[in-house]
Amino acid sequence: MAIITVSHEMGAGGPEIGMAVAQRLGYRYADQEVISEAARRYGLLEEKLTHLDESKPSLFERLDTETHRYITVIQTTLLEFAERDNVVLMGRSGQWLLRGIPHVLRVRVKAPFELRVKRALKKMAGQMGEAVNPRTVTDMVRRDDAEKSSRFRYFYETDLNDPSLYELVLNTERMSVETAVELISVAARQPDFATTEAGRQIVADRALASRVQVALATEPETRKYRITVEAQQGVVTLEATAALDQALEVVRKVHGVKDVKTRQIEIPPIPPFVA
Repeated sequence: MAIITVSHEMGAGGPEIGMAVAQRLGYRYADQEVISEAARRYGLLEEKLTHLDESKPSLFERLDTETHRYITVIQTTLLEFAERDNVVLMGRSGQWLLRGIPHVLRVRVKAPFELRVKRALKKMAGQMGEAVNPRTVTDMVRRDDAEKSSRFRYFYETDLNDPSLYELVLNTERMSVETAVELISVAARQPDFATTEAGRQIVADRALASRVQVALATEPETRKYRITVEAQQGVVTLEATAALDQALEVVRKVHGVKDVKTRQIEIPPIPPFVA
């Protein structure tokens, strides 16, 4: 079958569509479960994981090594969900983390801003059982758009709305949830998105590399260094300017690692000042 990632604008109906697709296809639906699983497995605070999952890190957080660890844990958990296949993954940059994998169908759910505000207003009024200030909801939707866009650009230097990130972009202005579910379900069943062993291996390699990054970000001796990680069929290659001996010991203990190779990067000398 396939892995389906769903990126959505607030009020466009993404979660409703994602849940219905998972039910139609018999897939697992992973939204907040990704965060809960990350908190449980790695012993981290679910509140902080949720915060970093939704917002661009503040200036202080960008300098904090613990922030890097939390973000890497979220990415690792999403990749591990993808390893299980037959899953609908909501948000969390799945369209970028799983790019280039043949059996991944990446979907973007959109709608005009004014319509999304109306839908959010109606939903919140129903949940609260009382009138909601339209200006408050308008600001909330606008802020959510800005946060998601800036966070994605900060981490991946790419526009969230770049159509090349998706195989299917749906405008729900005149499209019912049922129609959107049908379109996604039909596309996911096509031979183009059939799971292959080669595709599974790509997902496994990325998940292993990400687990290694978590281990390096957790270990005090390696967390302060920039170490590039690549994985291929259990063989991990580390590339850095320093701390490779310490990293080697850490990585050998990571589940799934069969062998570790290292590449030392030499820092070029600073040229003499020329007047």
